[in-house]
Amino acid sequence: MLKQIAVSDLELGMFVHKFEGGWFDHPFWKAKFLIEDAEKLATIKSSKLRSVVIDTAKGRDVGKPAPRPCEARPAPAAAASPAAARIRNIKQRTAVQVSSTGPVTMTQELDSAAAIAEQARDKLHKAFIAARLGKALDVRKVEPVVSDILASVRRNPQAFSGLMRCKLKNELSFRHALSVSALMVALADRMKLPAQDIHNCGLAGLLLDIGVNHLPYAGDPPGGDYRNLSERIWNQHVILGHRALQNDGDLPQLVLDACLYHHERIDGRGYPQGTKGDAIPLIARMAAICDNFDFHLSGFDRGKALDPAAAIETMRADTGAYDPEILRIFVETVGMYPVGSFVMLASRRIAMVIDEDRKDPLRPVVQVFYSLDTGERILPHRIALAEGNDNERILGIADLAGLDLPADPQLRELVFLSAYRNQA
Repeated sequence: MLKQIAVSDLELGMFVHKFEGGWFDHPFWKAKFLIEDAEKLATIKSSKLRSVVIDTAKGRDVGKPAPRPCEARPAPAAAASPAAARIRNIKQRTAVQVSSTGPVTMTQELDSAAAIAEQARDKLHKAFIAARLGKALDVRKVEPVVSDILASVRRNPQAFSGLMRCKLKNELSFRHALSVSALMVALADRMKLPAQDIHNCGLAGLLLDIGVNHLPYAGDPPGGDYRNLSERIWNQHVILGHRALQNDGDLPQLVLDACLYHHERIDGRGYPQGTKGDAIPLIARMAAICDNFDFHLSGFDRGKALDPAAAIETMRADTGAYDPEILRIFVETVGMYPVGSFVMLASRRIAMVIDEDRKDPLRPVVQVFYSLDTGERILPHRIALAEGNDNERILGIADLAGLDLPADPQLRELVFLSAYRNQA
Protein backbone atom coordinates (compact mmCIF):
# COMPACT_ATOMS: atom_id res chain seq x y z
CA MET A 1 0.00 0.00 0.00
CA LEU A 2 1.32 3.43 -0.94
CA LYS A 3 1.18 6.19 1.66
CA GLN A 4 2.42 9.79 1.61
CA ILE A 5 4.12 10.84 4.85
CA ALA A 6 6.18 13.75 6.11
CA VAL A 7 9.93 13.36 5.89
CA SER A 8 10.10 13.83 9.65
CA ASP A 9 8.07 10.60 10.07
CA LEU A 10 10.52 8.45 8.12
CA GLU A 11 12.12 5.61 10.05
CA LEU A 12 14.56 2.80 9.42
CA GLY A 13 12.92 -0.15 7.68
CA MET A 14 10.59 1.96 5.55
CA PHE A 15 10.56 1.51 1.78
CA VAL A 16 10.70 4.76 -0.17
CA HIS A 17 8.55 4.52 -3.29
CA LYS A 18 8.74 8.13 -4.48
CA PHE A 19 10.23 11.47 -3.46
CA GLU A 20 7.81 14.40 -3.45
CA GLY A 21 10.11 17.13 -4.72
CA GLY A 22 12.23 18.42 -7.55
CA TRP A 23 15.37 16.86 -8.94
CA PHE A 24 17.55 19.39 -7.08
CA ASP A 25 15.99 18.52 -3.72
CA HIS A 26 17.78 15.26 -2.94
CA PRO A 27 21.00 13.44 -3.93
CA PHE A 28 19.79 9.87 -4.23
CA TRP A 29 20.65 7.51 -7.03
CA LYS A 30 17.26 5.78 -7.05
CA ALA A 31 13.84 6.94 -5.93
CA LYS A 32 12.83 3.44 -4.77
CA PHE A 33 14.78 1.75 -1.99
CA LEU A 34 14.62 0.36 1.54
CA ILE A 35 16.06 2.62 4.24
CA GLU A 36 18.52 0.27 5.91
CA ASP A 37 21.06 2.58 7.56
CA ALA A 38 20.98 5.67 9.74
CA GLU A 39 23.22 7.71 7.39
CA LYS A 40 20.79 7.36 4.50
CA LEU A 41 17.87 8.26 6.79
CA ALA A 42 19.70 11.35 8.06
CA THR A 43 20.50 12.43 4.50
CA ILE A 44 16.82 12.31 3.51
CA LYS A 45 15.75 14.22 6.60
CA SER A 46 18.36 16.93 6.00
CA SER A 47 17.33 17.38 2.34
CA LYS A 48 14.87 19.93 0.99
CA LEU A 49 12.16 17.27 0.70
CA ARG A 50 9.03 17.74 2.81
CA SER A 51 7.25 14.48 2.07
CA VAL A 52 7.79 11.07 0.51
CA VAL A 53 5.62 8.18 -0.58
CA ILE A 54 6.33 4.88 1.19
CA ASP A 55 5.25 1.37 0.23
CA THR A 56 4.04 -0.41 3.36
CA ALA A 57 3.96 -3.76 1.54
CA LYS A 58 7.74 -3.63 1.16
CA GLY A 59 8.70 -2.00 4.46
CA ARG A 60 7.37 -0.80 7.79
CA ASP A 61 4.42 1.54 8.21
CA VAL A 62 4.27 4.62 10.43
CA GLY A 63 4.12 3.47 14.04
CA LYS A 64 4.30 -0.20 13.11
CA PRO A 65 7.17 -2.72 13.07
CA ALA A 66 8.67 -3.99 9.83
CA PRO A 67 7.17 -7.20 8.38
CA ARG A 68 8.59 -10.36 9.91
CA PRO A 69 11.10 -12.23 7.70
CA CYS A 70 8.58 -15.00 7.06
CA GLU A 71 6.18 -12.46 5.57
CA ALA A 72 8.63 -11.33 2.92
CA ARG A 73 8.12 -12.69 -0.54
CA PRO A 74 11.42 -12.30 -2.41
CA ALA A 75 11.57 -12.99 -6.09
CA PRO A 76 12.92 -16.43 -7.01
CA ALA A 77 16.68 -16.48 -7.47
CA ALA A 78 16.27 -17.57 -11.07
CA ALA A 79 14.37 -14.37 -11.81
CA ALA A 80 17.18 -12.10 -10.65
CA SER A 81 18.57 -9.83 -13.35
CA PRO A 82 22.18 -10.25 -14.56
CA ALA A 83 23.03 -6.89 -12.99
CA ALA A 84 21.57 -7.94 -9.63
CA ALA A 85 23.53 -11.18 -9.75
CA ARG A 86 26.76 -9.28 -10.49
CA ILE A 87 26.17 -6.92 -7.58
CA ARG A 88 25.44 -9.82 -5.22
CA ASN A 89 28.62 -11.58 -6.31
CA ILE A 90 30.69 -8.41 -5.89
CA LYS A 91 29.42 -7.87 -2.35
CA GLN A 92 29.71 -11.50 -1.23
CA ARG A 93 33.01 -12.66 -2.66
CA THR A 94 36.46 -11.54 -1.59
CA ALA A 95 38.80 -12.41 -4.44
CA VAL A 96 36.80 -13.84 -7.32
CA GLN A 97 36.97 -12.15 -10.69
CA VAL A 98 33.65 -10.87 -11.93
CA SER A 99 32.86 -12.40 -15.28
CA SER A 100 32.72 -9.95 -18.13
CA THR A 101 29.46 -10.47 -19.95
CA GLY A 102 28.63 -8.90 -23.28
CA PRO A 103 28.24 -5.13 -23.72
CA VAL A 104 25.53 -3.47 -21.64
CA THR A 105 24.10 0.04 -21.50
CA MET A 106 25.28 2.74 -19.12
CA THR A 107 22.04 2.31 -17.14
CA GLN A 108 22.56 -1.43 -16.80
CA GLU A 109 26.15 -1.09 -15.59
CA LEU A 110 25.94 1.80 -13.12
CA ASP A 111 24.74 -0.21 -10.12
CA SER A 112 27.47 -2.79 -10.69
CA ALA A 113 30.04 0.01 -11.01
CA ALA A 114 28.83 1.53 -7.72
CA ALA A 115 29.14 -1.83 -5.95
CA ILE A 116 32.65 -2.32 -7.34
CA ALA A 117 33.68 1.16 -6.19
CA GLU A 118 32.36 0.50 -2.68
CA GLN A 119 34.27 -2.76 -2.36
CA ALA A 120 37.39 -1.28 -3.95
CA ARG A 121 37.42 1.65 -1.55
CA ASP A 122 37.60 -0.68 1.44
CA LYS A 123 40.52 -2.63 -0.04
CA LEU A 124 42.42 0.52 -1.00
CA HIS A 125 41.78 2.08 2.39
CA LYS A 126 43.42 -0.89 4.11
CA ALA A 127 46.33 -0.85 1.65
CA PHE A 128 46.93 2.88 2.15
CA ILE A 129 46.74 2.58 5.94
CA ALA A 130 49.27 -0.26 5.82
CA ALA A 131 51.56 1.92 3.68
CA ARG A 132 51.34 4.77 6.19
CA LEU A 133 52.32 2.34 8.92
CA GLY A 134 55.40 1.32 6.92
CA LYS A 135 54.14 -2.13 6.01
CA ALA A 136 54.88 -3.75 2.65
CA LEU A 137 52.03 -3.76 0.14
CA ASP A 138 50.24 -7.09 -0.27
CA VAL A 139 49.33 -6.87 -3.95
CA ARG A 140 47.07 -9.92 -3.72
CA LYS A 141 44.59 -7.87 -1.71
CA VAL A 142 44.17 -5.15 -4.33
CA GLU A 143 44.43 -7.17 -7.54
CA PRO A 144 40.76 -8.27 -7.40
CA VAL A 145 39.86 -4.57 -7.69
CA VAL A 146 41.58 -4.46 -11.08
CA SER A 147 39.70 -7.53 -12.28
CA ASP A 148 36.39 -5.97 -11.25
CA ILE A 149 37.14 -2.62 -12.90
CA LEU A 150 38.31 -4.32 -16.10
CA ALA A 151 35.14 -6.42 -16.22
CA SER A 152 33.04 -3.26 -15.78
CA VAL A 153 34.94 -1.38 -18.49
CA ARG A 154 34.52 -4.33 -20.85
CA ARG A 155 30.75 -4.29 -20.25
CA ASN A 156 30.53 -0.51 -20.70
CA PRO A 157 33.62 1.69 -21.26
CA GLN A 158 32.07 4.85 -19.75
CA ALA A 159 30.04 3.74 -16.72
CA PHE A 160 32.73 3.33 -14.04
CA SER A 161 34.72 6.43 -14.99
CA GLY A 162 31.54 8.44 -15.43
CA LEU A 163 30.36 7.45 -11.98
CA MET A 164 33.70 8.44 -10.42
CA ARG A 165 33.55 11.76 -12.26
CA CYS A 166 30.00 12.65 -11.22
CA LYS A 167 29.66 11.33 -7.66
CA LEU A 168 30.79 13.51 -4.77
CA LYS A 169 30.92 10.93 -1.97
CA ASN A 170 34.40 9.76 -2.85
CA GLU A 171 37.53 10.79 -0.95
CA LEU A 172 39.99 12.34 -3.38
CA SER A 173 42.78 9.80 -3.00
CA PHE A 174 40.50 6.79 -3.48
CA ARG A 175 38.45 8.36 -6.26
CA HIS A 176 41.61 9.33 -8.11
CA ALA A 177 43.12 5.84 -7.81
CA LEU A 178 39.93 4.15 -9.03
CA SER A 179 39.42 6.66 -11.84
CA VAL A 180 42.98 6.33 -13.14
CA SER A 181 42.78 2.54 -12.95
CA ALA A 182 39.59 2.54 -15.03
CA LEU A 183 41.08 4.98 -17.54
CA MET A 184 44.23 2.88 -17.81
CA VAL A 185 42.42 -0.38 -18.57
CA ALA A 186 40.11 1.34 -21.04
CA LEU A 187 43.08 2.91 -22.83
CA ALA A 188 45.09 -0.34 -22.79
CA ASP A 189 42.08 -2.23 -24.13
CA ARG A 190 41.70 0.34 -26.91
CA MET A 191 45.40 -0.04 -27.75
CA LYS A 192 44.89 -3.84 -27.94
CA LEU A 193 47.66 -4.62 -25.49
CA PRO A 194 48.07 -8.24 -24.30
CA ALA A 195 45.64 -9.34 -21.59
CA GLN A 196 48.25 -9.46 -18.82
CA ASP A 197 49.51 -5.99 -19.74
CA ILE A 198 45.94 -4.62 -19.57
CA HIS A 199 45.61 -6.06 -16.08
CA ASN A 200 48.95 -4.56 -15.05
CA CYS A 201 47.90 -1.18 -16.44
CA GLY A 202 44.88 -1.25 -14.14
CA LEU A 203 47.04 -2.24 -11.18
CA ALA A 204 49.47 0.56 -12.00
CA GLY A 205 46.60 3.06 -12.03
CA LEU A 206 45.61 2.02 -8.52
CA LEU A 207 49.14 2.33 -7.16
CA LEU A 208 50.61 5.32 -9.05
CA ASP A 209 50.41 7.63 -6.05
CA ILE A 210 51.03 5.13 -3.25
CA GLY A 211 54.06 7.28 -2.41
CA VAL A 212 51.89 10.07 -0.97
CA ASN A 213 51.47 7.84 2.07
CA HIS A 214 55.22 8.11 2.71
CA LEU A 215 55.65 11.87 2.26
CA PRO A 216 57.54 13.57 5.11
CA TYR A 217 54.58 15.54 6.37
CA ALA A 218 52.93 15.38 9.78
CA GLY A 219 49.16 15.64 10.02
CA ASP A 220 46.61 16.26 7.31
CA PRO A 221 47.77 18.18 4.21
CA PRO A 222 46.35 21.66 3.54
CA GLY A 223 42.82 21.37 2.17
CA GLY A 224 43.01 17.59 2.50
CA ASP A 225 45.03 17.36 -0.73
CA TYR A 226 48.71 16.37 -0.75
CA ARG A 227 49.20 18.38 -3.93
CA ASN A 228 48.87 21.49 -1.78
CA LEU A 229 52.20 20.69 -0.16
CA SER A 230 55.29 22.44 -1.48
CA GLU A 231 56.49 21.24 -4.86
CA ARG A 232 59.72 19.98 -3.30
CA ILE A 233 57.80 17.70 -0.90
CA TRP A 234 55.11 16.65 -3.37
CA ASN A 235 57.59 15.57 -6.03
CA GLN A 236 59.11 13.08 -3.61
CA HIS A 237 56.01 10.86 -3.83
CA VAL A 238 57.32 9.31 -7.07
CA ILE A 239 60.61 8.03 -5.64
CA LEU A 240 59.00 7.04 -2.33
CA GLY A 241 56.22 5.17 -4.09
CA HIS A 242 58.61 3.35 -6.41
CA ARG A 243 60.73 2.32 -3.44
CA ALA A 244 57.68 1.04 -1.54
CA LEU A 245 56.48 -1.00 -4.52
CA GLN A 246 59.94 -2.48 -5.01
CA ASN A 247 59.82 -3.70 -1.42
CA ASP A 248 56.72 -5.75 -2.26
CA GLY A 249 58.90 -8.00 -4.41
CA ASP A 250 56.04 -9.47 -6.46
CA LEU A 251 55.01 -6.56 -8.65
CA PRO A 252 55.58 -6.61 -12.42
CA GLN A 253 58.16 -4.23 -13.87
CA LEU A 254 55.38 -2.48 -15.79
CA VAL A 255 53.79 -1.33 -12.53
CA LEU A 256 57.14 -0.16 -11.13
CA ASP A 257 57.87 1.77 -14.34
CA ALA A 258 54.49 3.48 -14.28
CA CYS A 259 55.03 4.66 -10.71
CA LEU A 260 58.55 5.97 -11.31
CA TYR A 261 58.07 7.68 -14.68
CA HIS A 262 54.43 8.90 -14.79
CA HIS A 263 55.45 12.52 -14.13
CA GLU A 264 58.05 12.60 -16.89
CA ARG A 265 57.31 14.60 -20.05
CA ILE A 266 58.06 13.73 -23.67
CA ASP A 267 60.15 16.93 -23.94
CA GLY A 268 62.29 15.94 -20.93
CA ARG A 269 61.00 18.64 -18.60
CA GLY A 270 59.34 16.27 -16.16
CA TYR A 271 60.55 14.61 -12.96
CA PRO A 272 62.20 12.84 -11.20
CA GLN A 273 64.87 12.09 -13.85
CA GLY A 274 64.07 14.36 -16.79
CA THR A 275 63.66 11.31 -19.04
CA LYS A 276 62.33 12.16 -22.50
CA GLY A 277 60.70 10.66 -25.59
CA ASP A 278 60.66 6.90 -26.12
CA ALA A 279 63.04 6.44 -23.19
CA ILE A 280 59.93 6.82 -21.03
CA PRO A 281 58.33 3.35 -20.80
CA LEU A 282 55.07 2.92 -22.73
CA ILE A 283 53.00 2.28 -19.60
CA ALA A 284 54.35 5.47 -18.01
CA ARG A 285 53.42 7.50 -21.09
CA MET A 286 49.91 6.07 -20.78
CA ALA A 287 49.82 6.73 -17.03
CA ALA A 288 50.90 10.36 -17.49
CA ILE A 289 47.84 10.98 -19.65
CA CYS A 290 45.32 9.15 -17.47
CA ASP A 291 46.74 10.59 -14.24
CA ASN A 292 46.86 14.19 -15.45
CA PHE A 293 43.41 14.03 -17.05
CA ASP A 294 41.85 13.08 -13.72
CA PHE A 295 43.96 15.61 -11.81
CA HIS A 296 42.70 18.35 -14.14
CA LEU A 297 39.15 17.47 -13.08
CA SER A 298 39.92 17.97 -9.39
CA GLY A 299 42.18 21.01 -9.63
CA PHE A 300 45.54 20.42 -11.30
CA ASP A 301 48.71 22.08 -10.04
CA ARG A 302 46.75 23.99 -7.39
CA GLY A 303 44.52 25.46 -10.10
CA LYS A 304 40.79 25.44 -10.73
CA ALA A 305 39.10 22.13 -11.49
CA LEU A 306 38.33 21.84 -15.20
CA ASP A 307 35.33 20.57 -17.10
CA PRO A 308 36.23 17.17 -18.67
CA ALA A 309 36.04 18.59 -22.19
CA ALA A 310 38.19 21.55 -21.14
CA ALA A 311 40.70 19.11 -19.66
CA ILE A 312 40.97 17.40 -23.05
CA GLU A 313 41.54 20.76 -24.76
CA THR A 314 44.18 21.75 -22.20
CA MET A 315 46.10 18.51 -22.56
CA ARG A 316 46.06 18.66 -26.36
CA ALA A 317 47.44 22.19 -26.18
CA ASP A 318 50.28 21.23 -23.80
CA THR A 319 52.93 20.62 -26.46
CA GLY A 320 55.73 18.36 -25.32
CA ALA A 321 53.92 16.92 -22.32
CA TYR A 322 52.39 13.74 -23.73
CA ASP A 323 52.98 11.10 -26.36
CA PRO A 324 50.80 12.49 -29.19
CA GLU A 325 49.73 9.09 -30.55
CA ILE A 326 48.71 7.77 -27.14
CA LEU A 327 46.90 11.03 -26.41
CA ARG A 328 44.99 10.64 -29.68
CA ILE A 329 43.87 7.14 -28.70
CA PHE A 330 42.97 8.37 -25.20
CA VAL A 331 40.68 11.04 -26.68
CA GLU A 332 39.07 8.36 -28.82
CA THR A 333 38.55 6.33 -25.63
CA VAL A 334 36.89 9.00 -23.46
CA GLY A 335 35.53 11.22 -26.26
CA MET A 336 36.08 14.87 -27.14
CA TYR A 337 33.22 15.56 -24.73
CA PRO A 338 33.68 12.99 -21.94
CA VAL A 339 30.84 12.04 -19.60
CA GLY A 340 30.37 14.92 -17.15
CA SER A 341 31.12 17.70 -19.66
CA PHE A 342 28.80 20.72 -19.66
CA VAL A 343 28.01 21.73 -23.24
CA MET A 344 26.18 24.48 -25.09
CA LEU A 345 23.66 23.29 -27.67
CA ALA A 346 22.58 25.06 -30.85
CA SER A 347 19.15 25.61 -29.27
CA ARG A 348 20.80 27.82 -26.59
CA ARG A 349 20.15 25.18 -23.98
CA ILE A 350 22.80 23.85 -21.62
CA ALA A 351 23.27 20.13 -21.16
CA MET A 352 25.68 17.64 -19.65
CA VAL A 353 27.11 14.65 -21.48
CA ILE A 354 25.78 11.49 -19.80
CA ASP A 355 26.83 8.79 -22.28
CA GLU A 356 28.81 8.28 -25.45
CA ASP A 357 27.62 7.35 -28.92
CA ARG A 358 30.13 4.78 -30.11
CA LYS A 359 29.36 5.40 -33.76
CA ASP A 360 29.40 9.20 -33.58
CA PRO A 361 31.61 10.43 -30.68
CA LEU A 362 31.02 14.10 -31.53
CA ARG A 363 27.30 13.67 -30.92
CA PRO A 364 26.97 11.96 -27.54
CA VAL A 365 23.91 11.50 -25.33
CA VAL A 366 23.21 14.59 -23.22
CA GLN A 367 20.89 15.61 -20.39
CA VAL A 368 19.42 19.09 -20.98
CA PHE A 369 18.70 21.12 -17.83
CA TYR A 370 18.88 24.89 -18.51
CA SER A 371 17.63 27.40 -21.09
CA LEU A 372 19.62 30.55 -21.77
CA ASP A 373 16.63 32.13 -23.50
CA THR A 374 14.45 31.96 -20.38
CA GLY A 375 17.33 32.13 -17.91
CA GLU A 376 15.81 29.29 -15.94
CA ARG A 377 16.29 25.63 -15.18
CA ILE A 378 14.10 23.36 -17.25
CA LEU A 379 12.80 19.85 -16.66
CA PRO A 380 15.82 17.61 -17.27
CA HIS A 381 15.52 15.33 -20.26
CA ARG A 382 17.93 13.37 -22.39
CA ILE A 383 18.71 13.81 -26.07
CA ALA A 384 20.65 11.31 -28.15
CA LEU A 385 22.20 13.85 -30.50
CA ALA A 386 23.24 11.24 -33.07
CA GLU A 387 19.64 10.07 -33.41
CA GLY A 388 17.81 13.38 -33.44
CA ASN A 389 17.36 16.49 -35.52
CA ASP A 390 20.63 17.60 -37.11
CA ASN A 391 19.90 21.17 -36.04
CA GLU A 392 20.52 20.21 -32.42
CA ARG A 393 24.25 19.90 -31.92
CA ILE A 394 27.02 20.81 -29.55
CA LEU A 395 28.51 24.26 -30.13
CA GLY A 396 31.19 23.93 -27.48
CA ILE A 397 31.87 23.86 -23.76
CA ALA A 398 29.22 25.71 -21.74
CA ASP A 399 30.12 28.73 -19.62
CA LEU A 400 28.10 28.44 -16.40
CA ALA A 401 29.49 31.60 -14.78
CA GLY A 402 26.76 33.91 -13.48
CA LEU A 403 23.94 31.40 -13.87
CA ASP A 404 21.66 30.48 -10.98
CA LEU A 405 23.06 26.98 -10.66
CA PRO A 406 24.88 24.99 -7.95
CA ALA A 407 28.66 24.74 -8.02
CA ASP A 408 29.97 22.55 -10.84
CA PRO A 409 30.67 19.40 -8.77
CA GLN A 410 27.24 19.45 -7.11
CA LEU A 411 25.53 20.24 -10.40
CA ARG A 412 27.38 17.43 -12.16
CA GLU A 413 26.17 14.93 -9.58
CA LEU A 414 22.60 16.21 -9.64
CA VAL A 415 22.34 16.09 -13.42
CA PHE A 416 23.89 12.63 -13.53
CA LEU A 417 21.45 11.36 -10.94
CA SER A 418 18.50 12.98 -12.68
CA ALA A 419 19.47 11.03 -15.79
CA TYR A 420 19.88 7.62 -14.19
CA ARG A 421 18.26 7.40 -10.76
CA ASN A 422 15.02 5.91 -12.11
CA GLN A 423 16.40 4.07 -15.11
CA ALA A 424 18.00 0.96 -13.55
